[in-house]
Amino acid sequence: MTPDTAGPQPETEPGTATAEGGLVFLEGPDGVAATMTADAAARTGQRLIDAATVAATQQTSGSD
Repeated sequence: MTPDTAGPQPETEPGTATAEGGLVFLEGPDGVAATMTADAAARTGQRLIDAATVAATQQTSGSD
């Protein structure tokens, strides 16, 4: 048996966020789900944006 050396593949589709009852619900692929307060969701969102900005520059610099 050959081991899977490729590892997990990154998700290419964005998750879906909804708000209800003062909470934010995030749903992703394969049953991934999270429920957060508005504050936690806002801070998580900003951290995702910051990380995506860094990752985008890494992809650009890695393609030379």
